[in-house]
Amino acid sequence: MSDMMPITALGGRSPRVDTHGGVTLTENTNTALASYAARLGSEEKACTVLAEAIGRDLAGPGQVVFGTFDAFWMGPDQWMIAAPHDTHELLAFELSQAAGLSASVTEQNDAWCRFDLTGNRLASVFELLCPVPLRDWTGGEATRTSIDHLGCFVICKDVETVTVLGPRSSAGSLHHALLTAMKAAL
Repeated sequence: MSDMMPITALGGRSPRVDTHGGVTLTENTNTALASYAARLGSEEKACTVLAEAIGRDLAGPGQVVFGTFDAFWMGPDQWMIAAPHDTHELLAFELSQAAGLSASVTEQNDAWCRFDLTGNRLASVFELLCPVPLRDWTGGEATRTSIDHLGCFVICKDVETVTVLGPRSSAGSLHHALLTAMKAAL
């Protein structure tokens, strides 16, 4: 029998952390993700169930709500839900059980990689990466954009904390783009 060891999206045994010019880029491996989409005709019930499950009002277009469960809007009656993997490994199953037939829930844990950027000059970095108006954001915003030809989500917790979700299969390319922008901007 082989001794299998988990690896991060970047291929390491522990998450990678890079710092440059006062900005820190951290590979975050402790995130459970689930997409949640209301089914046609059950939108009201699905939204009520999700709001109860996450313990807060749902995020509207271009928004994210934070707590034990983070939830950002992806489209009409569609959200991505995130929680700590250590405590919510079965997040999709839990949401699916609560929603019943009112929503379609899909586990997203292995589809996405997550990078957290912290620092006081993030707007300068993102101006080189994508058309996200980070200078105008104050916290609670989220949007889908393209970074280095990759479909990504940019989520702003506050002016010094931004998360990027990108395709796990392109984690190396996304990390390189983020780090290169940090070095160029700072």
